[in-house]
Amino acid sequence: MPVTLTRATLRRPLLALLVSGLLAGCDQAASEAPAVPAKAAAQKGGNLLIAIDTDPNCLDPQQAGNNNSLNIGRQLTDSLTDQDPQTGNIVPWLATQWQIDEGNRRFTFTLRDNVTFSDGTPFTSQSVKDNFNAIVKLGARASLASTYLKGLKQIDTPDAQTVVITFQQPNAQFLQATSTMSLGFFAPSTVAAPAEARCQGSLAGTGPFVLKQFVHNQKVDLVRRNGYQWPSSLAKHQGESYLDSVEYRVIPESGVRFGSLISRQLDVNVGVTPQDEALLLAKNIHLIARTNPGLVYSLFPNQSTPLMAEAPLRQALNLAIDRQALKPVLSRYQSAATSVLAKTTPLYQDLSADLGYNPQAAEKLLEENGWRRGADGIRSKNGQRLSFRISYWQSAPFIEVVQQQLHQVGIDLQLEKAPISQVVARQAGGKLPVDFYNLTRSDPDVLRTVFDAGGRNVNHRQPAEVDRLLLQSSETLEKAQRQDYVTQAAKQLIAEGNAIPLVELATVIATGQNVRGFHFDASSRFQLYDTWLTAKE
Repeated sequence: MPVTLTRATLRRPLLALLVSGLLAGCDQAASEAPAVPAKAAAQKGGNLLIAIDTDPNCLDPQQAGNNNSLNIGRQLTDSLTDQDPQTGNIVPWLATQWQIDEGNRRFTFTLRDNVTFSDGTPFTSQSVKDNFNAIVKLGARASLASTYLKGLKQIDTPDAQTVVITFQQPNAQFLQATSTMSLGFFAPSTVAAPAEARCQGSLAGTGPFVLKQFVHNQKVDLVRRNGYQWPSSLAKHQGESYLDSVEYRVIPESGVRFGSLISRQLDVNVGVTPQDEALLLAKNIHLIARTNPGLVYSLFPNQSTPLMAEAPLRQALNLAIDRQALKPVLSRYQSAATSVLAKTTPLYQDLSADLGYNPQAAEKLLEENGWRRGADGIRSKNGQRLSFRISYWQSAPFIEVVQQQLHQVGIDLQLEKAPISQVVARQAGGKLPVDFYNLTRSDPDVLRTVFDAGGRNVNHRQPAEVDRLLLQSSETLEKAQRQDYVTQAAKQLIAEGNAIPLVELATVIATGQNVRGFHFDASSRFQLYDTWLTAKE
């Protein structure tokens, strides 16, 4: 359950909430009710106006990877299962039941009756087969979804309501993956459409909303799907969604988002900046915050570049960063990284001891490997300056503090903030010396998704021992054994400088007093099916 905070709530210890999340291994289990009548009846109708800080770039959730695009795609499609954000349990959605056989190799799902896509075509076992096969064909364009289906052997459809999915090897992460929008479903017309057309909005899904309009860098309009009758088993009501429509408006300037919410021209701001949090609370605006499970904000060195092929240099990066010193510029709901995984990720373990700040050791490593300081304090070797650039689009002021810390040991980090489309294209090119991002998922298999040398391979490295650990962690059902594989893999990624963890992302959303039923899912993204509006005062 998300943590809903008011000014009064902030005076209570947040630590207890974080500890409960650690123990649950999936999510915090505390909330504060907003200042509304406890038994207010939900009302139907209205347009929910949501401010987002960047263009979603691509609306197809099977292809997209950033939070804005996935939060939109979530409203357009449903999944076989859902994940309870309080317990982490997998529960029914489009699949009413399932059976797992052959040591977690074969998954048999029984599908719900009378489900249709928004173009009227029926959702059947063939729909599951066609969508999953299409995701595999998308390959790198489906950067998340394709990894969830790695090792797919065959899909059988013995009847319209039964689908059997078989993998070549045991697959411990697949059931949780079926709860994500990345494995959501679209009609045959969408599956047959070119990938780029799908990104631009050629999407007919099973979800409670239908795409009406997508104007890049301006807005995305959704309308209620008439006749929708198949919500997740976690939903609070049945039938169609309460809202008539949803408008996502792209507003890059945080001050405009803030002012528009205060003046009630907006209903929701999903791009709350740390400096606005106290001001919003002072205005009695509700803030809903939840730490994103999965991979924390990190630097990912590219070993295919001559500079980052040096292990001592990568290790020096980890030693030179004082993560605790980043706190003053973080949101009150964010925290310094204590592992490559966030605390709310199942099987997380605190690896703070592996992330100690030791600038003297960093400088010693650099000196031993021939990097000498120049007159400006920046090191060089054989005429090459110790300098590299990262491109990013996120609101991440802490990266400027990291820049200052690296400068102190003689490393020149250049920062380039650019539109998301440009950053995504540059990262896809594989030429940047270092990537920077986070990745949200409520399963530790997110490590394999990003680091596997046979998959995304963010480090562009040769296969190594860590790949064996990542593979075994994805195949092992026994919790203690899987815990050991995940922890060993995380420790190796840090020790070899393949992951430079920085900050745990927390999604902080501000909602107007008229917004009800707004909540996070297990991956800290939101579903609007239960959301409704009261009349503005």
